[in-house]
Amino acid sequence: MRLEKIAIVSIAFLTSALVTYVVRKRALARGLVDVPGARSSHRVPTPRGGGLAIVLVMSAFVLVEGWRHAASSDLALVLGLGGLVIALIGLVDDHRPLPSSVRLMVHFAVAIWAVERLGGLPPLQIGAHLTEPGLGGDAIAVLGIVWVLNLFNFLDGIDGIAATEAIFVVLAGAWLTAAELPGVVNLSVVLAAACGGFLLWNWPPARIFLGDVGSGYLGYAIAVLVLATARNNPVAVWVWLTLGGAFFVDATVTLARRVLRGEPASQAHRSHAYQWLARRWGSHRKVTAALLFLNLACVLPAATLAALTPWAACAIMLTLLAVLTLLFLLVGSGRAERTSAANT
Repeated sequence: MRLEKIAIVSIAFLTSALVTYVVRKRALARGLVDVPGARSSHRVPTPRGGGLAIVLVMSAFVLVEGWRHAASSDLALVLGLGGLVIALIGLVDDHRPLPSSVRLMVHFAVAIWAVERLGGLPPLQIGAHLTEPGLGGDAIAVLGIVWVLNLFNFLDGIDGIAATEAIFVVLAGAWLTAAELPGVVNLSVVLAAACGGFLLWNWPPARIFLGDVGSGYLGYAIAVLVLATARNNPVAVWVWLTLGGAFFVDATVTLARRVLRGEPASQAHRSHAYQWLARRWGSHRKVTAALLFLNLACVLPAATLAALTPWAACAIMLTLLAVLTLLFLLVGSGRAERTSAANT
């Protein structure tokens, strides 16, 4: 069984790397590239859409897992069909930008369907008590799915950062919360392997970008895995939120500060904390490595403690998010861009 899993992971990794190579060649041939602009974080035209490799590898594995009944039929359907819809709208947007209202309409429709198919948000442990969220919890779950799939799009702004974050979150999340759910574990490991194959081409300096097809899919897949895990683990939501705290805080704080200043939420910008650091340090690699270090040195221990002490999991999550909020505000998360900074 262990050899079978190693073989599956290896196939997912190598296939993703190969498909990313093919997508890159086709993108270059068709001129599907991101040309640097005043608000870009890259300096040379770079192909986009490499996330299609992750989508194809995961979709194939979900189909196999569903056929083998290794994963629940609801999870396979939500991750397979729903993921393809999210990826498709992202793929269209990569080729011909869509109005944000159209994208959000599709995102909400898929999220509502996903929450309904997975049975809604299950009871959550807060302190020593289990709390039944009810319809309000289902609404929060829908908003959570939409927010996570969009925040991955927001934070896919420098080389390697989104894929690196996804690998960390899904592997740690599966390890800490899904030990009794082999279907979720297998899906998480294959998702990480597919991200790893893509990351060979996306590590700084990136030779291809995720594109909306990949960033939206990654966010959606992770949110679905959280919801599926929570059905059997009442602290899973707190643990996964802790693990994804860096992305969650940077995206949320930046959006909040920009909206409070009256800036359009959908307007391109470079005011996330990681973007300020990339300009300050002059290196995408250093920022991506710093995020990985933060995750391993601070976030993972906090998430592990939350998993081991269910009665304190929610409090630990809130404490970590508060600490990260202060840290990211100091770095510059959501700080108004000066004209000179925006054009460097």
